[in-house]
Amino acid sequence: MRYELYYWPGVQGRGEFVRLALEEGRADYVDVARVEKDGVGAMTRILNGEGTTQPPFAPPFLKAGKLIIGQTANILLYLGRRHGLAPASEAGQLWTHQIQLTFTDMLVQIHDVHHPIASSLYYEEQKAEAKRRAEDFHKNRLQKYLGYFESLLQQNPKGDKWLVGGRLTYADLSLFQVVEGLYYAFPRAMARQASRIPRTLALRDRVKERPRIAAYLASERRIPFNQQGIFRHYDELDI
Repeated sequence: MRYELYYWPGVQGRGEFVRLALEEGRADYVDVARVEKDGVGAMTRILNGEGTTQPPFAPPFLKAGKLIIGQTANILLYLGRRHGLAPASEAGQLWTHQIQLTFTDMLVQIHDVHHPIASSLYYEEQKAEAKRRAEDFHKNRLQKYLGYFESLLQQNPKGDKWLVGGRLTYADLSLFQVVEGLYYAFPRAMARQASRIPRTLALRDRVKERPRIAAYLASERRIPFNQQGIFRHYDELDI
């Protein structure tokens, strides 16, 4: 089966978490809005309910045969079981899903550093509020989230290489993406955090060196970080 991934072209965003899983899982997929002439139009028509009685709220969503699966964590729950990126047990699958939902919470907080008032406003229209939000994020939230993931690695009974059990899951791919994005957005803040999260950084490097991920990162399929995605670098917010 060939999957169809629908997400906005030109940004990594939440779609990148799905792309990493598809790449590592050696899945056959097409990134519709990036490669098809009317890809964005096709995506919009599905969002408007054309051809389905269960339209997703927003991209990313994945078309898998007759299924249309929305929400990043839900897509990864589906892919993980089918491509060796989740434990075999129900308990392990739920635990991996729970970690992914925690990433979802974290991404909202990261995004809201540069857009604390409204996504419909330009950053320049909310710079003062963004500066205040950044101060709180760096003081209270960044260390709390990173510390949590570091503790999961430390407490894993199967060793500290992966978040769940003794092998890579999609949660590890997501932690890699979050750390890479944070280094792009907040290099100074992450430099201060580095000594507190050695296992997390080792996992980041371990994922980056996996053959299929390394090939993806070196390819044109990997969209560079930019100022349109979740992770954005504004020097004045890297406190």
